[in-house]
Amino acid sequence: MARRLFPGAWLRKPHYVQVRFSYMRMKYLFISWLVVFIGSWVMYVQYSTYTELCRGHDCRKIICDKYKTGVIDGSACSSLCAKETLYFGKCLSTKPNNQMYLGIWGNLQGVIKCQMEEAAQLDFGTDPEPRKEIVLFDKPTRGTTVEKFKEMVYGLFKAKLGEQGNLSELVNLLLSFADGNKDGRVSLPEAKSAWALLQLDEFLLMVILQDKEHTPKLMGFCGDLYVTERVEYTSLYGISLPWIIELVIPAGFRRSMDQWFTPSWPRKAKIAIGLLEFVEDIFHGPYGNFLMCDTSAKNLGYNDKYDLKMMDMRKVVPEMNLKEIIKDRQCESDLDCVYGTDCRTLCDQSKMRCTTEVIQPNLAKACQLLKDYLLRGAPSDIHEELEKQLYLCIALKVTASQMEMEHSLILNNLKTLLWKKISHTNDS
Repeated sequence: MARRLFPGAWLRKPHYVQVRFSYMRMKYLFISWLVVFIGSWVMYVQYSTYTELCRGHDCRKIICDKYKTGVIDGSACSSLCAKETLYFGKCLSTKPNNQMYLGIWGNLQGVIKCQMEEAAQLDFGTDPEPRKEIVLFDKPTRGTTVEKFKEMVYGLFKAKLGEQGNLSELVNLLLSFADGNKDGRVSLPEAKSAWALLQLDEFLLMVILQDKEHTPKLMGFCGDLYVTERVEYTSLYGISLPWIIELVIPAGFRRSMDQWFTPSWPRKAKIAIGLLEFVEDIFHGPYGNFLMCDTSAKNLGYNDKYDLKMMDMRKVVPEMNLKEIIKDRQCESDLDCVYGTDCRTLCDQSKMRCTTEVIQPNLAKACQLLKDYLLRGAPSDIHEELEKQLYLCIALKVTASQMEMEHSLILNNLKTLLWKKISHTNDS
């Protein structure tokens, strides 16, 4: 009956279905196009970021051009530019002006570091000037004697490290390293390379700490490019994820997830002891005090024996050098008196200038980094005491009376507590 009364009803239904199908198809086509567009845009941004960060080809070209024209020389120059047995591998750079790559040098693996711009002075955030190749390797000049070069190096060390009684030994150590071909003398091109490298605080610290366990060994250099030993694990904790996943993971969840992917607790304790030993190495060492101005997990690594190795020491700076620069720094608040992420001084409101004394010592910053790392999974019999010592450590202040005594006491207490717990295990 309904069919006879409404003969057009059966015609309209297929038309409705057809319109609905067309709408759904357009909807899915639009969504697909949107996904492709967003994906392409993200890929373009990532590619642009990569090409800006990873400029190893440019670095190699600049260095090799200078080597081939006889301006610079060094123990890695021939392998990099003539024999081509030193290769750039995976890019590890986090900033365009500081190039870092995994490298292969014959049968050895290492890390290649190269400056694409002039070494940034401690100018608290201002962008470094573009690299000037002609100026970079202009010293020492032709006709400079070895004795004159020694005086130049001594003066540079004195400006960076202050008046130290054994600077002459450090000068001789540097000249020994600068003799790349080990012929018993430092040529002018080798001296130009060494002088350029000495403008980098990380290189200076690596020379000073070459006999220390937690500093990667220097393997060679060419100009201001240098090669260090490779470290198997390049972060204190965490897991490397594809960038597309990194984009969608909330920061808080990412930090929690990092703590899940860590070694067993005894191995974490051994790595932590290594960091405490490194703090000892740079605290009032034979060539003065150095300050850790970026104490983050990405700057620390460890080898297959779980010995700590410093991955990036570019923000470990001589205390004397930092004080000299910061004393004339204008400020309105304490926020203006920060270098890196962790070296903070106070703003003197009466003079509108930054004070020179860093508030927090290296040990307090190291303990802040280690707090969650060590307390997670810590044995119950030492958890309470470990937490107490870590919080005492974090509370350390440079301005406190008897700071050095408290510093030594807390550091020794922490090392003893951790070492006693792991000394009977295979991880020790």
